[in-house]
Amino acid sequence: MWVATGISRRSRLWSTASSTRWCSPTPTWPWRPRIMRPCSSKHRPGWRRGGAAVAVAVRPMLVRHRIRNRFFHGRNSKLIPPMFTALAVPQRSVSLSNIATSTSTRAAQQSFRTRAAQQSSSMATEWSTSTITLPAYSRGCHVITRRLLEEIQPTLQTMEAGLCNLFIQHTSASLTINENASSDVPLDLNDALDKLAPDGNVVKYRHDDEGPDDMPAHIKSSLMGPSLTVPIAHGRLALGTWQGIYLNEHRDYGGPRRIVVTIQGQKRADGKKYAKYG
Repeated sequence: MWVATGISRRSRLWSTASSTRWCSPTPTWPWRPRIMRPCSSKHRPGWRRGGAAVAVAVRPMLVRHRIRNRFFHGRNSKLIPPMFTALAVPQRSVSLSNIATSTSTRAAQQSFRTRAAQQSSSMATEWSTSTITLPAYSRGCHVITRRLLEEIQPTLQTMEAGLCNLFIQHTSASLTINENASSDVPLDLNDALDKLAPDGNVVKYRHDDEGPDDMPAHIKSSLMGPSLTVPIAHGRLALGTWQGIYLNEHRDYGGPRRIVVTIQGQKRADGKKYAKYG
């Protein structure tokens, strides 16, 4: 067994059993410890008393093996030279309190992961789609907010937050949002659209197979747009106080109109529903 000692280069250690010199044959720097191999006989007192092992170091000040714990405790603690005290590697002590603490920590982490998974599942985005068929309206602009709410309110009541998309499946009608308080607004809006795209008996259109009001209806539909996206907040459409959803019928006899409603959002965490409104 090789031992790291603090003996300087000039020091010499002779075995009591023989005249063999046990110093390292290779020269080392003074600051490096000497590598020595203790003999089986009684040499320098205190190095192998009690038959205990001595700290082993192959490289300077680097302990490669653990030292027997009893060598540095009890009645043999004063027999080891001071240089080996720094090299001692105490054994780790594991108490029941440490085990209980680590167990409780793991349980808390597992509980946190479970709650996070449950919250993530409860906050998942929900999707709902339906088609609403509106009756035939006369030519002009019509507020249809109440009519739409009658169809989609049961779904809206379960939503905490989300979006509601309305898409009309026709090319001669459109959707828009405008004032819902005055009855003159829809009339003025329709008059403005008629001036932007007059009928075919006033302006000559190439596409006149379906009547003089067909091509102007396509133009108005492209100007106003076929879809709307309205935010959802606390179980209701987040419309302003004076805002309403309009159906713009651009033909004289358009017939029934179909609107596809797509709702996406997060439901209430408690599973309850908001009260009706509108």
